[in-house]
Amino acid sequence: MPEKAVIIVHSGDLDKIYSALIIGNGALAMGMEASMYFTFWGLQRLKKNGLDKGPLSKMNMFGLGKWMINSRMKKANVASLDRLMEDYKELGGRILACEMTMEIMGVKKEELRQDWIDEYGAVGTYVNEAKDASITLFI
Repeated sequence: MPEKAVIIVHSGDLDKIYSALIIGNGALAMGMEASMYFTFWGLQRLKKNGLDKGPLSKMNMFGLGKWMINSRMKKANVASLDRLMEDYKELGGRILACEMTMEIMGVKKEELRQDWIDEYGAVGTYVNEAKDASITLFI
């Protein structure tokens, strides 16, 4: 059985979405399986045109921090969130969407990027995915 990384993506902050996708891609590139369970504010990033729409965590500064980080990332040739997600999916990464969060926050399946999502489920889906994981992270 190959090693597996499972990441709970709880935050919708852009710096944390970047971290989750970079770690997920790194695990896949190292020959591991990888899954991300999007829940609460992280789930909002799975909406159509929503991946890069969130705030930049603590350094947002009314949008100035987000602009500064995006500018620095562009200069450093850091891949966009869309590119990171495309790479993640092409490498075989799985995306799990939390149904309980969808119900609580009124998110409909048709609002989400169906081409990214592999499975909808509740906590049991996450636990089943994580029970044999080598690495589990909460971001």
